[in-house]
Amino acid sequence: MKTNENHQAPIRELTKAEEQVMQILWDLGKGMASQVLEKFDEPKPAYNTVSTIIRILEQKGFVDHKAYGRTHEYFPLVSKKDYTRMYFSNFISNYFGNSYQSLVSFFAKDNRISLDELEDIRQTIESEIRKQKKSK
Repeated sequence: MKTNENHQAPIRELTKAEEQVMQILWDLGKGMASQVLEKFDEPKPAYNTVSTIIRILEQKGFVDHKAYGRTHEYFPLVSKKDYTRMYFSNFISNYFGNSYQSLVSFFAKDNRISLDELEDIRQTIESEIRKQKKSK
């Protein structure tokens, strides 16, 4: 499957509705508009709404299709990992001045994070530090 790494245009941020459709397509791998619609929670959007969103995603370079007569099977061109990386990078830039230290500090001071979660985060960071030191 192709990803947007092969495309010249940068990955753009998706609207909430576009992201919902992409989440479903990422989970399905490929599917018809009717299959995408089936995966929506109630109340489901109209078929035409889903179809229109998919066409917009095609125009933006996120999705392509294979035609089987008048029926189209859609599949992602941008991987979930690539989109997540771009989205998170923009989030860090816009809300934390491009500082991962500020992001970690924000979450560490957030009272909604339990001590166990903070310990898990610390262990993950320490493990990554060890890995990076070994690879140098």
